[in-house]
Order: sequence, then structure tokens, then C-alpha cells
Amino acid sequence: MNKTGLINEIMREYDKAQQEALRIKAQRLADVYRKSPEIQAIDEALASQGIEIARAILAGAGEADIKRMAVDSQRRQSRRVKLLEDLDFPAGYLEDVYQCRGCLDTSFAEDGSRCSCFKQRLISRYYQMSNLSRVLVGENFKNFNFDYYSSSKHESSGVSPKEKIELIHRYAKKFVECFEEKPDNLFFHGKVGLGKTFLCNCIAKEILDKGHTVLYAPATKLFKIIEDARFNRSEMTAPSQQIDFFYSAELLIIDDLGTEFSTLATQSALFDIVNSRILDGRSTIISSNLSPWELEGHCSDRVVSRILEHYELFHFIGDDIRQKKKYGM
Repeated sequence: MNKTGLINEIMREYDKAQQEALRIKAQRLADVYRKSPEIQAIDEALASQGIEIARAILAGAGEADIKRMAVDSQRRQSRRVKLLEDLDFPAGYLEDVYQCRGCLDTSFAEDGSRCSCFKQRLISRYYQMSNLSRVLVGENFKNFNFDYYSSSKHESSGVSPKEKIELIHRYAKKFVECFEEKPDNLFFHGKVGLGKTFLCNCIAKEILDKGHTVLYAPATKLFKIIEDARFNRSEMTAPSQQIDFFYSAELLIIDDLGTEFSTLATQSALFDIVNSRILDGRSTIISSNLSPWELEGHCSDRVVSRILEHYELFHFIGDDIRQKKKYGM
């Protein structure tokens, strides 16, 4: 589902909330009127008096007459409050019932801007669509630990894994900070267990919290969805929507890209997704155990060419963090 469709869906939820508020109020009014016909008579009188006051003002009635009607209206309201108290109805029982008092379930604040409740709904929905809701509770910048990376310099590069990850971490933060103004593409590569997926998730959380759409897709799942849609299976309506989201999400993360290119169709689909997102100025992050040059033997030259030309490349080095965590190293 694209952003417009998602917003329309959320607005339908607001409409339902407003209808539910009206239903609850009508039910409560009926309950009160059943127990106190006098309250019903007061409400009818107040409604008529409100119209009468408005007409008097428009007709240029004197201040004394308008004040008299206002005092009479206040007397009726006080009597109404007293009757409700005598019947043990809770305070505010007949007030409008809204999920959000700030926008009265319209999604708009008094100044015309979107209410904070709308923004929260949108972000929550983005989380659900991203496939990352549970993961991001633990995998985020707050929990990123540099201690898993060695400070010993590699003989070949003269750089330590810790220095390297600190550099990549800084760029990831910059990626987040500049996301709205300068969309970028990242390619993380290196052997298994060096934190590539963890850093992808750190970025994803920050982008989601800014109110942008993110889709995380392991490469194997991406290609399965493509294959299923290609063969047009009857139950594949939802995956077809997911394919649309591969193109429209403001950030797409393709994780663990490797040797999954089983058919020319999947290779062509990957190129189309990557290329279309570049042309549309939408950010993509790809992680892989293989370098772009090693991918040349597994996917089309066109995909590799786009990665080398339009992606910032980051090589992760060091020892397997998963093993360190497993054995408490």
C-alpha cells in the first residue's frame, strides 16, 4: 500500500471513531432521558433558546434582553447539572466521547496542522509495514556496542575493525540526518556476523521515527514474492501489494543479498527495483556477505553497475559478533 492509500485508510478509522462517539453519546442521552424526562425538556429548551439568542443578536436586540436570556439559559444548565448529580451520573457523562481530545477525532489540530495522534498512527502503521516492529526494540543506535569490535589494526589495511565501524556508524548517522534533503544509497558488505543487519535496523528505526516509510526485506523473501507474483498464484494478492511497496517505500532495505538469483526473471526484477528507485530518488540500503565485485558472478552486470555507480560502499571487518555474544567473549 502506498502512502496515499495508507492515509486514506487511517482517515476511515477517524470517521469510524467519530461515528462511534456519536453512537455512544446518543445511547447515553437516551439512558438519561429515560430516567429523567425533565433533563430532556431542559435540553430541548436550551436548544430553542440558543436559536432565540442568535436571532435576537442578529435583530439588534438590546443588551439587557440578551443578558436576560443568557441568565435564563445558565439557570437551566445549572438545574441540568444538579439533576445529573442526583441521578449519580458521572461528571462529563453527556460530553462528546473522543479518542483524541486534541483533534476531536478529525486528525487536524486547531491550527490546521496534523494532530500528533495522526502522526503517531502513521508511524505505528509504518512500523507494521516495515516487518521490523519487534526487532527494533533491541536493535537501534542506543544499543549499538563498539566493544564487540577489535582495536587491533589489520596488517593489510592498517585500520582496526573498531575504527572501521566507528567510521561506518558516523556515516549511518549522517544518512539519517540528511535523509529528507539528500536521499542516499548504501551497500554494506563483509563476512557473516559483523553487524550489517544490526546497523540497517538502527537506521530503519530512526527513519521510521521521523515518519517515513521503510520496508525491510531479506533477499530470499524478496525473490520469493517476485516469483510468486510472476506465476500469478490466486492467493498472492498481498505479495503483489508488497512488490508495489518495494518501489514506493521511502527507504528499502534488502538484507543478505547473495546467491539467491535462481532465474533471469528475479535478476531482471531486482534491476528494475534498484534502477527505478535510483531514478525516483528513493533511498535503498543493501547488505551482503559478498562485495559488489563478487556479486558479478551471481547477478546481472547491470545490477552491479548501478551499485558501483550510485551506492556508497562500506566494508565491515572483524570477528563474528554472534559467536562473541554466544560464548560471552
